[in-house]
Amino acid sequence: MAIQAAQRASVKPRMTTWRQILLSFFWFSTNMMWSAVLIITMPSQIKSAVGDADKGSALGLALGAGALISMLAAPVFGALSDRIRLPGGRRKPWIVIGSVGNAIGLVGLAYLIQPGHPESVAIWTVAFLLVELFNNIATGPYSALIPDQVPAEQRGSASGWLGLMIMLGTFAGGAMGFLVDTLGMANVYFIMIGVILLGAVVTVFGVQETNEPHAMPPFRLDAFLRGLIDPFSNSDFTWVFLTRLLVTMGIFTVQEFIQYYLGDVIGAPYVLAGIGKVADTAEAAVSFFLPMLLLGAIITTLLAGMLSDRYGRKKMVYLAGALMGVVCLVFVFFHSFTLAVAMGVVFGLGYGAYESVDWALASDVLPSADDYAKDMGVWHVAMVLPQVIATPIAGYLLDNFQRVGAAQGIANLGYTIIFVIAVAYFALGTVFVKQIKKVR
Repeated sequence: MAIQAAQRASVKPRMTTWRQILLSFFWFSTNMMWSAVLIITMPSQIKSAVGDADKGSALGLALGAGALISMLAAPVFGALSDRIRLPGGRRKPWIVIGSVGNAIGLVGLAYLIQPGHPESVAIWTVAFLLVELFNNIATGPYSALIPDQVPAEQRGSASGWLGLMIMLGTFAGGAMGFLVDTLGMANVYFIMIGVILLGAVVTVFGVQETNEPHAMPPFRLDAFLRGLIDPFSNSDFTWVFLTRLLVTMGIFTVQEFIQYYLGDVIGAPYVLAGIGKVADTAEAAVSFFLPMLLLGAIITTLLAGMLSDRYGRKKMVYLAGALMGVVCLVFVFFHSFTLAVAMGVVFGLGYGAYESVDWALASDVLPSADDYAKDMGVWHVAMVLPQVIATPIAGYLLDNFQRVGAAQGIANLGYTIIFVIAVAYFALGTVFVKQIKKVR
């Protein structure tokens, strides 16, 4: 099957730069939304509902529940798009269905949580689960478009454009923190709705799906369930999955609690050396911090993808993991906003390189051309399972060790614990890349 996949990939026509940009545009939309939700609106809304003492645990539990939905939806709807032909194409109809449902769920996130009412978190979380479900109905099939259409020799550059769209989307989503006070939380969500629908429109009209010349077997539940396990018979796929899982656990441990870190450890006002005060709230400080992170990410995203085509994927992954781990160590020992912003740039250099190269790495080891979307959906689990594992663990440890530290007179103990754990995730996820044998 691996030989068959390589043979099919080799006869695909080369893609122009413009076609690669259109192919990856939906990643801009979905990452803009998730960046705004996960880093800006969700932590702020949950904190307003439950208060400081329980914010970490509540955030971790909501994220974990959402990630369970994502873990199931991505491979299921990826497999359905591999097997079921709907009017309008192999992948596109799922993108339309998922985007419309996603938009409806965002309306719920805008209105269902109430400040000072912890009980409102439950119904808000239901809306969050709908967003997770419908977003994965779209992105599960969509994630297969690169291996569907891009020849193997261009996967690094195509993955670089994908990574750039992820970075630009994350940048745009992070900037939403500046708009919360002026536009209001609900209007920020309506901006997200517009961007998600725009991404679907661009993909439907701007991407031409490849017509598969061979017959595909119908979808069968028993074959699908076996297929969830089959990719792991390929040792390279297993190692790519595990390394992505570990690195993403580190990313989520940092990302989901950075707003709380800026608020609790650094604190307002947020002053940048040589510039002066740039923010008065943690939400606004995050929106200043993220562009610095993404500045570093944009620098390396396209460059790392292209260099990986020439010099190999592993070197880029080693460098990326090391940079992100070092930044977490700095956060443990130094608590200056100026230094945090500088380290955000360094973290972004590693993050951008990793996001662009790892997608190409996964595409390189897919076991079967007939199951691109299903196998990418299985690999996608490594991107969302960390929300089930890492964020509830980090949230619980943060709240409890902050209380222990306060009782013992140890400042910021909870943040020290979770950043040290993040360093361990990055180190393991980087070291294990050497076990991938068929990719240099």
